[in-house]
Amino acid sequence: MIAFVQGPVAALTPGCAVVEVGGVGMAVQCTPNTLAALRLGEPARLATSLVVREDSLTLYGFADDDERATFEILQAAPGVGPRVAQAMLGVHSPDALRLAVANGDERALIQVPGIGKAKAAKLLLEYKNKLGAPIGAVPAQKPVATGPAPWSEQLHAALVGLGYAPREAEEAVVAVTPEAEAQRTTDVGALLKAALRTLNRTR
Repeated sequence: MIAFVQGPVAALTPGCAVVEVGGVGMAVQCTPNTLAALRLGEPARLATSLVVREDSLTLYGFADDDERATFEILQAAPGVGPRVAQAMLGVHSPDALRLAVANGDERALIQVPGIGKAKAAKLLLEYKNKLGAPIGAVPAQKPVATGPAPWSEQLHAALVGLGYAPREAEEAVVAVTPEAEAQRTTDVGALLKAALRTLNRTR
């Protein structure tokens, strides 16, 4: 098992980071929030989980060991593969997921693309005794460090990375623009949650 990768970031795309390890570029699938914290050419350390299929080997990357452990637990539920598990962590932190399960909060899971009301109810039962209790108070989403791309491009890329069509992502960006303009420091994580709420209302 590859527990982590560490090295300079060689490339970034909406759903993947390439980390150079010993002269080899390791392609790591990451959530938008994890990718937003990375910078080209700068060193990074990502906890990783290798998913083995008959026709593929896919490496998933996470900000820390807790995210990786949660990712692996999430996949234990029927019908939840690595893509859905990653999408869940793209919307909620591990502690936010624990809190949602502890409170039976279907609405929190429905925010995740691909999870409807019926599936959310089943997953709450599946995870009830597996995710455990929240470790601490769920913090507010931390502002994502600003990069060369404006917030609108970061948000659009994050939504497309979560599986939304480019046109849907554009409409969501427009919908949260007033909220973005009202912020002193642009918080892409908070805007992502607001955009997801907008998209869920229109579906």
